[in-house]
Amino acid sequence: MIFAKDFGFLPQNSAEQNSAALQKAVDCGGDIYIDTPGVYDMCDAVKIGDDTSIYFCAGSYIRRNFSQGETSYVFVNKGAYKREYNKNIKIEGLKIICNNVVCGDMNEHAKEVITGLRGHISFFYVKNLVLRDIEMLDLPAANYGIHICTFKNILVENVRIEGLKDAVHLGRGSDFVIRGGRFKTFDDPIALNAHDYSTANPQLGWIENGIIEDCYDYDDETTTGYFARILAGAWTDWFKGMRVQRSDSAAYGGRLYRVIAEPDGKEYESLTPPSHKEGIKEYDGIKWAMIQDDVEYGAGCRNIIFRNIFILKKRPTAFSIHFDKDNYSRSYYPNAKSPVQENIVFENIFVKNEINQFLSAVTPVSSVKLINSVVSGSLDFWGIGTEGIEYEPTKVILTGNTFIDDKQRIICKNGRTVELVEANNI
Repeated sequence: MIFAKDFGFLPQNSAEQNSAALQKAVDCGGDIYIDTPGVYDMCDAVKIGDDTSIYFCAGSYIRRNFSQGETSYVFVNKGAYKREYNKNIKIEGLKIICNNVVCGDMNEHAKEVITGLRGHISFFYVKNLVLRDIEMLDLPAANYGIHICTFKNILVENVRIEGLKDAVHLGRGSDFVIRGGRFKTFDDPIALNAHDYSTANPQLGWIENGIIEDCYDYDDETTTGYFARILAGAWTDWFKGMRVQRSDSAAYGGRLYRVIAEPDGKEYESLTPPSHKEGIKEYDGIKWAMIQDDVEYGAGCRNIIFRNIFILKKRPTAFSIHFDKDNYSRSYYPNAKSPVQENIVFENIFVKNEINQFLSAVTPVSSVKLINSVVSGSLDFWGIGTEGIEYEPTKVILTGNTFIDDKQRIICKNGRTVELVEANNI
């Protein structure tokens, strides 16, 4: 048993002293306890290795202190910088005061930035992770509360996050549970982003085998996004003369590269293939980031269950099975192989405010199930209209639901079709 105070982690100490002290305690591994209530200023990221658990007592807070220097994250795993897995990590009872500090590559002053990783709590290449009893009530506009990418077996439980950006933002990985969330965010509380903006996830790939349950989407004056964004994407091999814009991806030489550019909609002609093994390099005036050396040609979400969800916020759309198509990103590159998101289940969903669309589905999706729910709004299936995209019929199963408005229930547009199965709905 290790007590962080024995290393000098104390409320009265400076941000530099506390950052260094907590890092020394965490470097010991095992169980680390913060057992003294108070506000702890910190200015450097604490990097966590294998087989490490950190427990914060009631009444203890981490406050980000930009005035004394700042690295990118509050907590991050050590392997994130080398793309090596860390395992068996737990953080319990952590309360963060963001203090208007922007992290990741959105902060030009931040050190040790990993391109695309931008959560105050960030993990990249991690197995067997538990985040429990986490609180952030002042999340700034440029950052996520919790950001996890390239993972296996994670549990995020009993979290309360309020502010201006995504609460829990996932990149590629498998086997996860998000349970007991209390969310009040301007943007998406839950982002399952298998594809993403070039600055919003460090890698691309499938997100699969997950449960999101017992969560509340609290009402607020304004909002954007959805309760959950379920985002897919697809790309091709690099070819000479291809037209690319910000966030486009291309495979070459067994590696996957992404375009780093301003979100101005400008297209560039690529004449030279990206071939560097790491980092960012410019070719033909195009900045390409090498993001991974395992190449698939599409990504999405499959085998995802949303259960016991309470939508208390007025939203245009509650859930989006999503492609981006804007100046920040176009998820589907023309004539790529169409990715099919699979087996998305909504069970015991309760809509308590005005929702125009319960579901918007613009990607190919094999099946959608809505079970034992009380909902309003339509289920919309529509085609994105990009050259090469193919849509097979989506199987839609509606069972035991109560619909609380008289709007058209299923809407298909731009070549989309569904096979509808209904039973015991009111």
